[in-house]
Amino acid sequence: MALNIISNYAANVAHRNLTASDTMATRSLAKLSSGTRVVSARDDAASMAIGARLNATTESLKTATVNVNQANSMLQIADGGMATIDNILVRMKTLAVQASSGNLSDTERGFLNDEFVQLRDEIDRIASSTNFNGIQLLGDGGDVALNYDDLSATGSGAALVPSAGFDGFAITDNNYWAFDDAGDGVTDNNFQVSINQGTAGQVIMTVIATIEGTVNRTQSIDVTDYASGGTTGIGAGENATLNFDELGLSFSVNTNFSTTVSDVVGGADFGSDTTFGTSGVDSTLNIVNMEADNGQALQETVDFQVGAGNTANDRLAIEFTSVDSGTLGTGSAGGQSSIADLTDNAIDTATNAQRAVEVVTRAIDDLQRARANIGTYQNRLDFAAQNLASTQENTESARSTLLDLDVAAEMTNFTSKQILVQSGVAMLAQANQMPQNLLRLLQG
Repeated sequence: MALNIISNYAANVAHRNLTASDTMATRSLAKLSSGTRVVSARDDAASMAIGARLNATTESLKTATVNVNQANSMLQIADGGMATIDNILVRMKTLAVQASSGNLSDTERGFLNDEFVQLRDEIDRIASSTNFNGIQLLGDGGDVALNYDDLSATGSGAALVPSAGFDGFAITDNNYWAFDDAGDGVTDNNFQVSINQGTAGQVIMTVIATIEGTVNRTQSIDVTDYASGGTTGIGAGENATLNFDELGLSFSVNTNFSTTVSDVVGGADFGSDTTFGTSGVDSTLNIVNMEADNGQALQETVDFQVGAGNTANDRLAIEFTSVDSGTLGTGSAGGQSSIADLTDNAIDTATNAQRAVEVVTRAIDDLQRARANIGTYQNRLDFAAQNLASTQENTESARSTLLDLDVAAEMTNFTSKQILVQSGVAMLAQANQMPQNLLRLLQG
């Protein structure tokens, strides 16, 4: 090959090889630093696509495992409630058997009947209040909600607004406010708020609870210290909570409540004045009614996602059975008398008590069928959890085989590329020195 100054073919070749070696060394370094064999689609497009799907499946299976554990927790809560109801039914049968005996007078049976009826109400309370994250497990929730339309400008509770000091309300005893013995709904349940001066000059807040259209309970608390400048006066931007535990209510009040109390100290009457104090509200509009919350009904089935797909086999439907007083005792085929049908005179006579023994016996059998159903699903969920764990393990192994890096093999490859880079740098330096030899000829 002729020697020339214009181009250096050897240097160009050395540079091209050095560039290629450096690129391969960089890609090898990227794999080593990330721990994956497929850093980008150029490395292995097919493996990357399959690996991405397997990774998505693995993460989905982890979430499905959480769902199974949640389902088991839910069933455990249901079983715990049923265990308590079972104890109650045993006690009820004991009372019925005792009341069936002829050695007792009607007076003693009356004592036993009182406990029997209270225990039946407790079964309904447990069935109503047993839930998991708002999902009823043993019966309808019997839940209620405030009718917030009453707080509108033209509503029956228009005075109970923030400008008068009332920020919000909360029901703390659903069962009390959900009482509906007449079966006509809960809209005739309400509470009325008044604030006025007591006989000793103190300021009293009184709440009257009406159930089924009849005044049921009344509770009053002294709010004198909430007046502006008082020991518990509410400052700007602050709130306080007033608890009426006997009525199952709590009130959140703001700084305007202190002004309202001060107005009452000054002679105003919240509950009677049509233009009340500083706020100017019509304080006779001080009644808030209840309304049914239909979202708390017992669902026939609850679907749990126990797989990574969107097929019927990826979901498990868990069926729940009501175990309240209206269901227990009706028998496996239904249609027979329940413990609710025993009325309030369930065991007040020997004849009634003997009938109650039979009904409670059926109720115990009904409860055991419901508990057996829960146990069946718990066992099925245990096996579902085992299958998920095995599937997740195998899927993760398959993904690892496709995408994870063999560090030892790649380190060997990286070392080879490093040597080529070092060799290329040295050879490029040598090639760049070759034109210098031509200068000696020119100098000669």
